[in-house]
Amino acid sequence: MEHVILVNEQDQQIGIMEKMAAHIVPRLHRAFSIFIFNSKGELLLQQRALSKYHSPGLWTNTCCSHPHDGESLEQATSRRLMEEMGLHCEMHEVFTFIYKAPVGLGLIEHEFDHVWFGHSDDTPVINPDEVASYKYMNLDDIADDMKAHPECYTEWFKISFDEITKHVNKNP
Repeated sequence: MEHVILVNEQDQQIGIMEKMAAHIVPRLHRAFSIFIFNSKGELLLQQRALSKYHSPGLWTNTCCSHPHDGESLEQATSRRLMEEMGLHCEMHEVFTFIYKAPVGLGLIEHEFDHVWFGHSDDTPVINPDEVASYKYMNLDDIADDMKAHPECYTEWFKISFDEITKHVNKNP
């Protein structure tokens, strides 16, 4: 049974809770989102596996998950990027944000999300239990596609996209 780290609005740990329960209640918990860019400046998107318990088949950022209790964000981001996408690269934290959004099946994500950027031209080796497909797209094309087909993207990706674009433009 997986657990998430419950936090307050300052990201201070206040407990742990079973992951599914934290998405039903919902309770604010620590998460991370990884955005990997190639040398052309394109973002590596993943399509969530059709077997995922929420948001199956939707397009989203390169990787996202929750750190384990006692695990640093550096360890968690490296672990999860390898588990989902078969990639390893240097990453750094760019910003944080809090969001609360329904994700289907009566579940609500309420996360204190740490956003990490990295760069790689390596070919992903996807884990089919986590990822159905992947593609690289430039940010302008993603913005256009999200306007035309918002139902094809995860809630957290849509919420964070404008801020992602601002940070990419500051640090090309």
